[in-house]
Amino acid sequence: MKKLLVTLAAVLVSVSAFAQGTVNFNNRSLTDPTTGAIYNAPISGNTVGATAQLFLVTGTGASATYTPIPGVQTFRAAPNNAYFPSGLVVTVPGVPAGTTGTRVVVRAWQGASYDATTERGQSNEIVLGALGGIPASGPPITPPDLNGLQPFTVVPEPSTLALGLLGATALLFRRRK
Repeated sequence: MKKLLVTLAAVLVSVSAFAQGTVNFNNRSLTDPTTGAIYNAPISGNTVGATAQLFLVTGTGASATYTPIPGVQTFRAAPNNAYFPSGLVVTVPGVPAGTTGTRVVVRAWQGASYDATTERGQSNEIVLGALGGIPASGPPITPPDLNGLQPFTVVPEPSTLALGLLGATALLFRRRK
């Protein structure tokens, strides 16, 4: 009985691993979906030591939810700090290989997490072609690139800027007295 359970668990794990779609998480040598031209999508701002991650988008508008996809990228050292060091193939949980129309965004931030920081940025929404991996039937599929990713900037949140301006104003008033 124990051998049967172990075998069944191994089969389920292997089947679920095959069912997951993959994507190439990179911001260099992308293909413009409308013109077919090769381009780069640099991420500007304070990216030295920053982290970037793909997020799966479900829903639309104000009810959209963003689920982090395991696997993060860091940025190159200056002067090439607008780019990831290399492509990273990440698995999109719960989305089978070969699925088209999956929507993702790239989020980049300074600090512990995107939600906990005040210095962050988010890309436009990217609609992926067929996810890579091993589909239920047919040959393996190469993971798609983030074609359609446009450059964006990691910036401080407005509240941080407002607080800084308030402090600077207080210092100016104090000096005048």
